Amino acid sequence: MEKRYGLPVAIAMVIGTVIGSGIFFKAESVLNRTGGNMIAGILAFIIMGVVMIISAYTFGIVSGHYDGVDGLVGFSKAACGKTYSYYIGWFMAIIYYPSLVSVLSWLPARYFGVLLGWEDAVVGGRTMALAGAFMIVTYAMNALAPKIAGKFQVSTTIIKLIPLFLMAIVGTIVGLTNGMTVQNFTTVVNELPFSEGLFAAIVALAFAFEGWICATSIGKELKDAKRNLPKALLIGTIIVAIVYVVYYIGLAGAVDSATMMAGGEAGAKIAFTNVFGKFGGVAIFAFVVISCWGTCNGLTMAVTRGLYDLAVESDSKKLAMFKNVDPNTGMPTNSAVFGLLMSILWLVYFYGGCLMGNWFGPFCFDSSELPIITLYALYIPIYFALMKQKALPTFKRNVMPILATVCSLFMVFAAIYSHKMNVVFYLIVFVVVMALGALFRGKKNA
Repeated sequence: MEKRYGLPVAIAMVIGTVIGSGIFFKAESVLNRTGGNMIAGILAFIIMGVVMIISAYTFGIVSGHYDGVDGLVGFSKAACGKTYSYYIGWFMAIIYYPSLVSVLSWLPARYFGVLLGWEDAVVGGRTMALAGAFMIVTYAMNALAPKIAGKFQVSTTIIKLIPLFLMAIVGTIVGLTNGMTVQNFTTVVNELPFSEGLFAAIVALAFAFEGWICATSIGKELKDAKRNLPKALLIGTIIVAIVYVVYYIGLAGAVDSATMMAGGEAGAKIAFTNVFGKFGGVAIFAFVVISCWGTCNGLTMAVTRGLYDLAVESDSKKLAMFKNVDPNTGMPTNSAVFGLLMSILWLVYFYGGCLMGNWFGPFCFDSSELPIITLYALYIPIYFALMKQKALPTFKRNVMPILATVCSLFMVFAAIYSHKMNVVFYLIVFVVVMALGALFRGKKNA
Protein backbone atom coordinates (compact mmCIF):
# COMPACT_ATOMS: atom_id res chain seq x y z
CA MET A 1 0.00 0.00 0.00
CA GLU A 2 1.21 3.49 -0.88
CA LYS A 3 3.15 5.60 1.66
CA ARG A 4 0.69 8.45 1.33
CA TYR A 5 0.49 9.99 4.84
CA GLY A 6 2.94 12.08 6.89
CA LEU A 7 3.18 13.01 10.58
CA PRO A 8 0.48 15.76 10.38
CA VAL A 9 -2.10 13.25 9.09
CA ALA A 10 -1.12 10.74 11.79
CA ILE A 11 -1.48 13.36 14.54
CA ALA A 12 -4.73 14.53 12.96
CA MET A 13 -5.99 10.96 12.93
CA VAL A 14 -5.20 10.54 16.64
CA ILE A 15 -6.86 13.84 17.53
CA GLY A 16 -9.61 13.45 14.97
CA THR A 17 -10.67 9.96 15.98
CA VAL A 18 -10.75 10.92 19.67
CA ILE A 19 -12.08 14.48 19.64
CA GLY A 20 -15.23 15.35 17.80
CA SER A 21 -18.19 13.44 19.16
CA GLY A 22 -17.67 11.85 22.54
CA ILE A 23 -16.85 15.13 24.25
CA PHE A 24 -20.20 16.60 23.19
CA PHE A 25 -22.08 13.33 23.61
CA LYS A 26 -20.60 12.35 26.98
CA ALA A 27 -20.22 15.75 28.71
CA GLU A 28 -23.93 15.73 29.54
CA SER A 29 -23.63 12.05 30.52
CA VAL A 30 -20.81 12.88 32.97
CA LEU A 31 -22.99 15.54 34.58
CA ASN A 32 -25.90 13.14 34.91
CA ARG A 33 -23.83 10.23 36.21
CA THR A 34 -22.13 12.42 38.83
CA GLY A 35 -25.35 14.21 39.77
CA GLY A 36 -23.90 17.49 38.55
CA ASN A 37 -20.81 17.20 40.78
CA MET A 38 -18.23 19.21 38.81
CA ILE A 39 -15.30 18.08 40.99
CA ALA A 40 -16.08 14.42 40.30
CA GLY A 41 -16.52 15.21 36.61
CA ILE A 42 -13.18 17.04 36.31
CA LEU A 43 -11.44 14.22 38.18
CA ALA A 44 -12.96 11.69 35.79
CA PHE A 45 -11.63 13.68 32.82
CA ILE A 46 -8.15 13.86 34.36
CA ILE A 47 -8.07 10.14 35.20
CA MET A 48 -9.16 9.13 31.69
CA GLY A 49 -6.61 11.55 30.21
CA VAL A 50 -3.82 9.93 32.21
CA VAL A 51 -5.01 6.43 31.24
CA MET A 52 -5.09 7.39 27.56
CA ILE A 53 -1.66 9.08 27.53
CA ILE A 54 0.05 6.22 29.40
CA SER A 55 -1.57 3.60 27.15
CA ALA A 56 -0.78 5.47 23.94
CA TYR A 57 2.82 6.21 24.97
CA THR A 58 3.35 2.54 25.80
CA PHE A 59 2.05 1.58 22.38
CA GLY A 60 4.47 4.10 20.97
CA ILE A 61 7.22 2.05 22.62
CA VAL A 62 5.69 -1.12 21.15
CA SER A 63 5.56 0.37 17.65
CA GLY A 64 9.17 1.54 17.88
CA HIS A 65 10.44 -1.79 19.17
CA TYR A 66 8.77 -4.01 16.58
CA ASP A 67 10.22 -2.38 13.47
CA GLY A 68 8.24 -2.90 10.28
CA VAL A 69 5.09 -3.87 12.18
CA ASP A 70 1.95 -1.75 12.33
CA GLY A 71 -1.62 -1.93 13.53
CA LEU A 72 -2.83 -3.63 16.69
CA VAL A 73 -3.02 -6.98 14.89
CA GLY A 74 0.60 -6.68 13.79
CA PHE A 75 1.79 -5.61 17.24
CA SER A 76 -0.06 -8.47 18.96
CA LYS A 77 1.36 -10.96 16.45
CA ALA A 78 4.93 -9.79 17.04
CA ALA A 79 4.45 -9.73 20.82
CA CYS A 80 2.15 -12.69 21.54
CA GLY A 81 2.02 -14.87 18.42
CA LYS A 82 -0.40 -15.59 15.60
CA THR A 83 -3.18 -17.10 17.68
CA TYR A 84 -3.60 -14.11 19.97
CA SER A 85 -3.23 -11.62 17.14
CA TYR A 86 -5.86 -13.42 15.08
CA TYR A 87 -8.49 -13.15 17.78
CA ILE A 88 -7.64 -9.51 18.47
CA GLY A 89 -7.99 -8.79 14.76
CA TRP A 90 -11.28 -10.66 14.64
CA PHE A 91 -12.58 -8.70 17.63
CA MET A 92 -11.53 -5.42 16.03
CA ALA A 93 -13.15 -6.24 12.68
CA ILE A 94 -16.40 -7.73 14.00
CA ILE A 95 -17.09 -5.84 17.25
CA TYR A 96 -14.84 -2.89 18.01
CA TYR A 97 -14.53 -0.91 14.76
CA PRO A 98 -18.06 -1.39 13.39
CA SER A 99 -19.79 -0.89 16.76
CA LEU A 100 -18.05 2.46 17.22
CA VAL A 101 -18.61 3.51 13.61
CA SER A 102 -22.34 2.85 14.07
CA VAL A 103 -22.45 5.21 17.06
CA LEU A 104 -20.28 7.76 15.28
CA SER A 105 -22.58 7.73 12.25
CA TRP A 106 -25.56 8.40 14.51
CA LEU A 107 -23.94 11.28 16.37
CA PRO A 108 -23.59 13.78 13.47
CA ALA A 109 -27.14 12.88 12.45
CA ARG A 110 -28.34 13.46 16.01
CA TYR A 111 -26.70 16.85 16.32
CA PHE A 112 -27.85 17.84 12.83
CA GLY A 113 -31.37 17.15 14.07
CA VAL A 114 -30.71 19.25 17.18
CA LEU A 115 -29.40 22.03 14.94
CA LEU A 116 -32.65 22.00 12.95
CA GLY A 117 -34.80 21.72 16.06
CA TRP A 118 -36.10 18.19 15.51
CA GLU A 119 -38.00 17.00 18.59
CA ASP A 120 -37.14 13.38 17.80
CA ALA A 121 -33.44 14.05 17.15
CA VAL A 122 -32.34 11.04 19.22
CA VAL A 123 -34.45 8.13 17.95
CA GLY A 124 -36.54 9.58 15.13
CA GLY A 125 -36.75 7.94 11.71
CA ARG A 126 -35.19 10.99 10.06
CA THR A 127 -32.19 10.78 12.36
CA MET A 128 -31.60 7.08 11.75
CA ALA A 129 -31.96 7.50 7.97
CA LEU A 130 -29.46 10.35 8.09
CA ALA A 131 -27.12 8.20 10.20
CA GLY A 132 -27.18 5.59 7.45
CA ALA A 133 -26.43 8.28 4.88
CA PHE A 134 -23.45 9.57 6.87
CA MET A 135 -22.13 6.02 7.16
CA ILE A 136 -22.43 5.18 3.45
CA VAL A 137 -20.98 8.49 2.22
CA THR A 138 -18.01 8.19 4.60
CA TYR A 139 -17.33 4.61 3.52
CA ALA A 140 -17.50 5.59 -0.14
CA MET A 141 -15.01 8.40 0.41
CA ASN A 142 -12.55 6.12 2.22
CA ALA A 143 -12.89 3.17 -0.14
CA LEU A 144 -12.83 5.11 -3.41
CA ALA A 145 -10.81 8.24 -2.61
CA PRO A 146 -8.50 7.59 0.37
CA LYS A 147 -6.38 10.70 -0.26
CA ILE A 148 -9.50 12.87 -0.08
CA ALA A 149 -10.45 11.06 3.14
CA GLY A 150 -7.03 11.93 4.56
CA LYS A 151 -7.43 15.61 3.67
CA PHE A 152 -10.95 15.57 5.08
CA GLN A 153 -9.52 14.17 8.32
CA VAL A 154 -7.02 17.01 8.66
CA SER A 155 -9.63 19.64 7.79
CA THR A 156 -12.26 18.38 10.22
CA THR A 157 -9.64 18.09 12.97
CA ILE A 158 -8.98 21.82 12.65
CA ILE A 159 -12.71 22.58 12.44
CA LYS A 160 -13.59 20.51 15.49
CA LEU A 161 -11.07 22.34 17.65
CA ILE A 162 -12.80 25.67 16.98
CA PRO A 163 -15.93 25.15 19.14
CA LEU A 164 -13.89 23.45 21.85
CA PHE A 165 -11.35 26.25 22.18
CA LEU A 166 -14.03 28.96 21.91
CA MET A 167 -16.08 27.37 24.69
CA ALA A 168 -12.96 26.75 26.79
CA ILE A 169 -11.82 30.38 26.58
CA VAL A 170 -15.01 32.42 26.23
CA GLY A 171 -17.11 30.13 28.43
CA THR A 172 -14.57 30.32 31.25
CA ILE A 173 -14.32 34.12 31.02
CA VAL A 174 -18.11 34.55 30.95
CA GLY A 175 -18.59 32.05 33.78
CA LEU A 176 -16.04 33.70 36.04
CA THR A 177 -17.58 37.11 35.28
CA ASN A 178 -21.20 36.22 36.00
CA GLY A 179 -20.49 33.69 38.75
CA MET A 180 -21.83 30.66 36.84
CA THR A 181 -18.56 28.74 37.11
CA VAL A 182 -18.39 29.16 40.89
CA GLN A 183 -22.05 28.22 41.22
CA ASN A 184 -21.62 25.00 39.26
CA PHE A 185 -18.48 24.01 41.15
CA THR A 186 -20.07 24.61 44.54
CA THR A 187 -23.54 23.18 43.82
CA VAL A 188 -24.42 19.52 43.36
CA VAL A 189 -27.75 18.95 41.60
CA ASN A 190 -28.36 15.38 42.80
CA GLU A 191 -26.41 14.02 45.75
CA LEU A 192 -24.82 10.68 44.80
CA PRO A 193 -22.04 8.60 46.41
CA PHE A 194 -18.82 10.16 45.12
CA SER A 195 -17.22 6.85 44.06
CA GLU A 196 -20.37 5.71 42.27
CA GLY A 197 -20.56 8.90 40.22
CA LEU A 198 -16.81 8.94 39.56
CA PHE A 199 -16.58 5.37 38.21
CA ALA A 200 -19.74 5.79 36.14
CA ALA A 201 -18.31 8.98 34.62
CA ILE A 202 -14.95 7.32 33.88
CA VAL A 203 -16.62 4.48 31.98
CA ALA A 204 -18.77 6.98 30.08
CA LEU A 205 -15.66 8.93 29.12
CA ALA A 206 -13.97 5.80 27.76
CA PHE A 207 -15.88 6.51 24.54
CA ALA A 208 -14.82 10.17 24.49
CA PHE A 209 -11.14 9.26 24.98
CA GLU A 210 -11.06 6.33 22.58
CA GLY A 211 -9.79 6.19 19.01
CA TRP A 212 -6.05 6.74 19.36
CA ILE A 213 -5.32 3.06 18.73
CA CYS A 214 -6.90 3.38 15.28
CA ALA A 215 -3.99 5.56 14.15
CA THR A 216 -1.80 2.45 14.25
CA SER A 217 -3.84 0.98 11.38
CA ILE A 218 -2.29 3.32 8.81
CA GLY A 219 1.30 2.34 9.58
CA LYS A 220 1.73 0.71 6.15
CA GLU A 221 0.69 4.00 4.57
CA LEU A 222 2.65 6.29 6.94
CA LYS A 223 5.98 7.76 5.89
CA ASP A 224 8.79 6.87 8.34
CA ALA A 225 6.30 5.04 10.57
CA LYS A 226 8.92 3.99 13.13
CA ARG A 227 9.54 7.62 14.08
CA ASN A 228 6.24 9.26 13.21
CA LEU A 229 3.75 6.84 14.76
CA PRO A 230 5.09 7.09 18.35
CA LYS A 231 5.26 10.89 18.00
CA ALA A 232 1.70 11.05 16.72
CA LEU A 233 0.37 8.89 19.57
CA LEU A 234 2.05 10.95 22.29
CA ILE A 235 1.48 14.43 20.84
CA GLY A 236 -2.08 13.67 19.81
CA THR A 237 -3.22 12.24 23.15
CA ILE A 238 -1.65 15.06 25.19
CA ILE A 239 -3.48 17.63 23.06
CA VAL A 240 -6.75 15.73 23.48
CA ALA A 241 -6.45 15.52 27.28
CA ILE A 242 -5.74 19.25 27.66
CA VAL A 243 -8.53 20.30 25.29
CA TYR A 244 -11.09 18.11 27.05
CA VAL A 245 -10.41 19.44 30.53
CA VAL A 246 -10.46 23.11 29.53
CA TYR A 247 -13.62 22.57 27.46
CA TYR A 248 -15.44 20.98 30.41
CA ILE A 249 -14.41 23.89 32.64
CA GLY A 250 -15.62 26.34 29.99
CA LEU A 251 -18.92 24.49 29.77
CA ALA A 252 -19.42 25.10 33.49
CA GLY A 253 -19.39 28.83 32.77
CA ALA A 254 -21.90 28.63 29.94
CA VAL A 255 -24.95 27.07 31.57
CA ASP A 256 -25.96 25.85 35.02
CA SER A 257 -25.58 22.12 35.54
CA ALA A 258 -29.28 21.50 36.16
CA THR A 259 -30.23 23.03 32.80
CA MET A 260 -27.47 21.13 31.00
CA MET A 261 -28.59 17.86 32.55
CA ALA A 262 -32.25 18.47 31.70
CA GLY A 263 -31.41 19.60 28.16
CA GLY A 264 -30.38 16.12 27.07
CA GLU A 265 -29.19 16.01 23.47
CA ALA A 266 -29.73 19.78 23.16
CA GLY A 267 -27.56 20.55 26.19
CA ALA A 268 -24.47 21.45 24.16
CA LYS A 269 -26.49 23.70 21.86
CA ILE A 270 -27.98 25.52 24.86
CA ALA A 271 -24.48 26.14 26.21
CA PHE A 272 -23.16 27.56 22.93
CA THR A 273 -26.27 29.73 22.49
CA ASN A 274 -25.94 31.15 26.02
CA VAL A 275 -22.35 32.21 25.40
CA PHE A 276 -22.37 33.28 21.75
CA GLY A 277 -25.98 34.33 21.21
CA LYS A 278 -28.58 32.64 19.02
CA PHE A 279 -26.89 33.20 15.65
CA GLY A 280 -23.33 32.66 16.87
CA GLY A 281 -24.36 29.61 18.88
CA VAL A 282 -26.04 28.01 15.88
CA ALA A 283 -23.07 28.79 13.62
CA ILE A 284 -20.55 27.31 16.04
CA PHE A 285 -22.81 24.32 16.75
CA ALA A 286 -22.71 23.59 13.01
CA PHE A 287 -18.99 22.96 13.55
CA VAL A 288 -19.99 20.36 16.14
CA VAL A 289 -21.89 18.44 13.45
CA ILE A 290 -18.87 18.58 11.13
CA SER A 291 -16.52 17.53 13.92
CA CYS A 292 -18.68 14.50 14.69
CA TRP A 293 -18.53 13.54 11.04
CA GLY A 294 -14.76 13.92 11.15
CA THR A 295 -14.59 11.44 14.02
CA CYS A 296 -16.74 9.03 12.02
CA ASN A 297 -14.30 9.41 9.13
CA GLY A 298 -11.31 8.65 11.36
CA LEU A 299 -12.81 5.39 12.59
CA THR A 300 -13.95 4.52 9.08
CA MET A 301 -10.33 4.90 7.88
CA ALA A 302 -9.54 2.13 10.34
CA VAL A 303 -12.57 -0.13 9.85
CA THR A 304 -12.11 -0.28 6.07
CA ARG A 305 -8.73 -1.87 6.78
CA GLY A 306 -9.94 -4.17 9.59
CA LEU A 307 -10.21 -7.53 7.81
CA TYR A 308 -7.36 -6.58 5.47
CA ASP A 309 -4.99 -6.28 8.46
CA LEU A 310 -6.27 -9.59 9.84
CA ALA A 311 -5.97 -11.42 6.50
CA VAL A 312 -2.43 -10.15 5.90
CA GLU A 313 -1.20 -11.05 9.37
CA SER A 314 -2.98 -14.43 9.65
CA ASP A 315 -2.60 -17.60 7.59
CA SER A 316 -6.32 -18.28 7.23
CA LYS A 317 -7.22 -19.33 3.69
CA LYS A 318 -10.85 -18.47 4.43
CA LEU A 319 -9.89 -14.79 4.81
CA ALA A 320 -7.51 -14.65 1.84
CA MET A 321 -10.08 -12.78 -0.27
CA PHE A 322 -9.71 -9.77 2.03
CA LYS A 323 -6.03 -9.34 1.10
CA ASN A 324 -6.85 -7.83 -2.27
CA VAL A 325 -5.95 -4.19 -2.90
CA ASP A 326 -7.62 -2.30 -5.73
CA PRO A 327 -4.87 -1.10 -8.13
CA ASN A 328 -6.77 2.08 -8.93
CA THR A 329 -7.55 3.29 -5.41
CA GLY A 330 -4.86 1.44 -3.45
CA MET A 331 -7.55 0.36 -0.97
CA PRO A 332 -8.61 -3.12 0.26
CA THR A 333 -12.05 -3.15 -1.37
CA ASN A 334 -13.42 -6.41 0.07
CA SER A 335 -12.36 -5.41 3.56
CA ALA A 336 -14.06 -2.03 3.15
CA VAL A 337 -17.33 -3.61 1.95
CA PHE A 338 -17.32 -6.07 4.84
CA GLY A 339 -16.70 -3.23 7.30
CA LEU A 340 -19.71 -1.37 5.91
CA LEU A 341 -21.99 -4.40 6.29
CA MET A 342 -20.88 -5.00 9.89
CA SER A 343 -21.35 -1.32 10.73
CA ILE A 344 -24.90 -1.43 9.40
CA LEU A 345 -25.67 -4.44 11.61
CA TRP A 346 -24.22 -2.66 14.65
CA LEU A 347 -26.23 0.46 13.84
CA VAL A 348 -29.39 -1.66 13.99
CA TYR A 349 -28.23 -3.09 17.32
CA PHE A 350 -27.38 0.35 18.70
CA TYR A 351 -30.84 1.62 17.79
CA GLY A 352 -32.72 -1.32 19.24
CA GLY A 353 -30.45 -2.20 22.15
CA CYS A 354 -29.23 1.20 23.34
CA LEU A 355 -31.60 3.90 22.09
CA MET A 356 -34.83 1.89 22.32
CA GLY A 357 -33.39 -0.33 25.05
CA ASN A 358 -35.71 -3.33 24.75
CA TRP A 359 -35.27 -5.09 21.41
CA PHE A 360 -32.80 -7.71 22.58
CA GLY A 361 -33.97 -8.47 26.11
CA PRO A 362 -31.09 -8.76 28.60
CA PHE A 363 -28.55 -8.35 25.78
CA CYS A 364 -29.09 -4.60 25.59
CA PHE A 365 -25.60 -3.52 26.69
CA ASP A 366 -23.94 -0.19 25.87
CA SER A 367 -22.07 -0.75 22.60
CA SER A 368 -20.37 2.64 22.94
CA GLU A 369 -18.54 1.63 26.13
CA LEU A 370 -18.03 -2.11 26.74
CA PRO A 371 -16.13 -2.90 23.50
CA ILE A 372 -13.66 -0.15 24.44
CA ILE A 373 -13.11 -1.59 27.90
CA THR A 374 -12.57 -5.02 26.31
CA LEU A 375 -9.76 -3.58 24.23
CA TYR A 376 -8.03 -2.25 27.35
CA ALA A 377 -8.10 -5.80 28.75
CA LEU A 378 -6.70 -7.21 25.50
CA TYR A 379 -3.72 -4.83 25.67
CA ILE A 380 -2.39 -6.49 28.84
CA PRO A 381 -0.62 -9.52 27.25
CA ILE A 382 1.13 -7.12 24.84
CA TYR A 383 2.38 -5.10 27.82
CA PHE A 384 3.63 -8.31 29.49
CA ALA A 385 5.51 -9.25 26.31
CA LEU A 386 7.13 -5.79 26.25
CA MET A 387 8.49 -6.40 29.76
CA LYS A 388 10.50 -9.36 28.40
CA GLN A 389 12.41 -7.27 25.87
CA LYS A 390 15.81 -6.97 27.55
CA ALA A 391 17.16 -4.70 24.82
CA LEU A 392 14.92 -1.88 26.01
CA PRO A 393 15.92 0.49 28.84
CA THR A 394 14.27 -0.06 32.23
CA PHE A 395 11.81 2.81 31.87
CA LYS A 396 10.43 1.48 28.60
CA ARG A 397 10.70 -2.20 29.52
CA ASN A 398 9.24 -2.11 33.04
CA VAL A 399 7.90 1.23 34.23
CA MET A 400 5.60 2.11 31.34
CA PRO A 401 4.19 -1.40 30.70
CA ILE A 402 3.41 -1.79 34.42
CA LEU A 403 1.67 1.60 34.53
CA ALA A 404 -0.26 0.74 31.36
CA THR A 405 -1.33 -2.62 32.84
CA VAL A 406 -2.59 -0.89 35.99
CA CYS A 407 -4.56 1.52 33.78
CA SER A 408 -6.14 -1.36 31.88
CA LEU A 409 -7.10 -3.22 35.07
CA PHE A 410 -8.55 -0.02 36.47
CA MET A 411 -10.76 0.39 33.38
CA VAL A 412 -12.00 -3.20 33.66
CA PHE A 413 -12.86 -2.67 37.33
CA ALA A 414 -14.65 0.59 36.56
CA ALA A 415 -16.74 -1.12 33.87
CA ILE A 416 -17.78 -3.97 36.17
CA TYR A 417 -18.54 -1.52 38.98
CA SER A 418 -20.65 0.65 36.69
CA HIS A 419 -22.38 -1.80 34.32
CA LYS A 420 -22.70 -4.80 36.66
CA MET A 421 -24.80 -7.61 35.05
CA ASN A 422 -24.71 -6.02 31.61
CA VAL A 423 -21.02 -6.99 31.50
CA VAL A 424 -22.02 -10.67 31.78
CA PHE A 425 -24.44 -10.50 28.83
CA TYR A 426 -21.87 -8.60 26.79
CA LEU A 427 -19.26 -11.28 27.53
CA ILE A 428 -21.67 -13.95 26.23
CA VAL A 429 -21.86 -12.08 22.92
CA PHE A 430 -18.06 -11.68 22.94
CA VAL A 431 -17.53 -15.44 23.43
CA VAL A 432 -19.96 -16.30 20.63
CA VAL A 433 -18.18 -13.92 18.24
CA MET A 434 -14.80 -15.41 19.16
CA ALA A 435 -16.18 -18.92 18.54
CA LEU A 436 -17.25 -17.83 15.05
CA GLY A 437 -13.75 -16.46 14.58
CA ALA A 438 -12.33 -19.91 15.31
CA LEU A 439 -14.38 -21.34 12.43
CA PHE A 440 -12.98 -18.81 9.97
CA ARG A 441 -9.45 -19.28 11.16
CA GLY A 442 -9.19 -22.81 9.89
CA LYS A 443 -6.99 -25.62 11.16
CA LYS A 444 -3.60 -23.89 11.13
CA ASN A 445 -2.25 -22.96 14.52
CA ALA A 446 0.31 -20.40 15.64
